[in-house]
Amino acid sequence: MHSMHIFRSIALGLTLTFSTQAIAHPDQVAAADMANAANAFLATLKPDQKAKAMFKLDDANRTRWHFVPTEMHPRHGLSFREMQQDQQHMAYALLASVLSTRGLQKTAQIMSLEQILHDANPKGRFARDPKWYFISIFGKPSVEGTWGWRFEGHHLSLSFTVVDGHIGGLTPAFLGTNPGKVLDGPRKGLQVLATEENTARALASSLNAEQRKEGIVAERAPADIITKADRRARRLEPLGLAASEMNKKQFTQLWELIEEYLRNHRPDLAQEGLKHFEGLDLKKIHFAWAGSLEPGQGHYYRIQAPDFLIEYDNTQNSANHVHCVVRDLRHDFGEDLLRQHYEQHHKK
Repeated sequence: MHSMHIFRSIALGLTLTFSTQAIAHPDQVAAADMANAANAFLATLKPDQKAKAMFKLDDANRTRWHFVPTEMHPRHGLSFREMQQDQQHMAYALLASVLSTRGLQKTAQIMSLEQILHDANPKGRFARDPKWYFISIFGKPSVEGTWGWRFEGHHLSLSFTVVDGHIGGLTPAFLGTNPGKVLDGPRKGLQVLATEENTARALASSLNAEQRKEGIVAERAPADIITKADRRARRLEPLGLAASEMNKKQFTQLWELIEEYLRNHRPDLAQEGLKHFEGLDLKKIHFAWAGSLEPGQGHYYRIQAPDFLIEYDNTQNSANHVHCVVRDLRHDFGEDLLRQHYEQHHKK
């Protein structure tokens, strides 16, 4: 009995303690995890490596991003090629602080596709190297601070911004694959972005004749995503079929597609992103398809909400070369929250 009384006293004390502490918002927890992982990574670097990896928060390179090979877009930051193995592990741990299992898997597989490109054309125009991916940290990582970082190389560009200990932005988030589907060799059949393609095609194919008048916006797909690597996200014309005009199965497919993109980030952050869509008028969410509905033929689609854009294009290399991007039209690079931060803390 005495031990039970002690147990109850401890439990009551713990309950009182937790009830008086403010429960951290999911984005604060994620921001703290990122800051701790970033500092653990930086702690492994030598001075010359740190000099390559770290930039001021207002450095112009923070919003200078691209998904093309590095020869076409010289990158700043510290590459995996310049890291020792233990440092590479800490870099992966930094990625793991913000990505989901699904996001990490796609990221690693996209990097690995560079080896396939190298093996197919060892003396090609571009040096294909799975280690030619760069980490750049902008500002000083801290649990309650304001800073950002990017992970980037060919067909990958992931930007993260923290403002006053809160997630300020998780975009631009670009993923690409070449080959889109591996056609031969030991990894034949690997299609890293399969759900992004197959779910969208199933949705577009299910549209009836009346829906197609709105949903299929062009017979030919554009040569690339429309917004390319724009520094500032821009609103495109909200073409396509509104979610309010879809039947239940079609809307479920659209929702699965949105989830597939948002769930590249860790579950708590993905859930916060999905809440934004749950509160939207379905008339303001549009799905537009361009190009062929046949697999292996050029195609493009986009999903657009008032402050959110997903673009996907697969036209190059006989429609086996995918580019897709997520843009938050208010929070790319944490723009809105950073503006508020500077107004409050850096008034002249």
